[in-house]
Amino acid sequence: MWIYDKKLQYPVRVSKCDPRVARFLVEQYGGADGELSAALRYLNQRYTIPDKVVGLLTDIGTEEFAHLEMIATMIYKLTKDATPQQLEEAGLGAHFANHDSALFYNNASGVPWTAAYIAAKGDPLADLYEDIAAEEKARATYQWIIDMTDDVDLQDSLKFLREREIIHAMRFKEAVEIIKLDRDTKKVY
Repeated sequence: MWIYDKKLQYPVRVSKCDPRVARFLVEQYGGADGELSAALRYLNQRYTIPDKVVGLLTDIGTEEFAHLEMIATMIYKLTKDATPQQLEEAGLGAHFANHDSALFYNNASGVPWTAAYIAAKGDPLADLYEDIAAEEKARATYQWIIDMTDDVDLQDSLKFLREREIIHAMRFKEAVEIIKLDRDTKKVY
């Protein structure tokens, strides 16, 4: 099922150590609208979605794992040369005390990731509208993080991720229309 090419979906470049921005990026790592939540949400929803759009959820769900890998790389690069004092000043002191430089699934406020973030109603339209909202929230978060850094290299990778969120939302909107059209088509048995 998997062919893993040992490179990121898009290059991640960081021009300076910046634990403050790393702390914000943690939101996209283990937050409610982050990449882990999205990947698990979409891959879980595949089991109750019509066959006409199941492939879309598989494709986007697995791509979200590639985005998770990019976020992890960004956080690592932003913090790898940081001193414990810099981490503490950036609001990452508690994280450092608990995990050193290891990544941990939590949001930017330090709240651990929870399965309660995963929405799955079992109704295809309800789930797809949830997915559209999740993608739009992730897009907004990426934009806010882009606005909070002056690192043009980092901004480049973040802009790539922001644009992928827009594409995913558009694809989910297309899936809504496919399901509505199929639902409204007269069935003859």
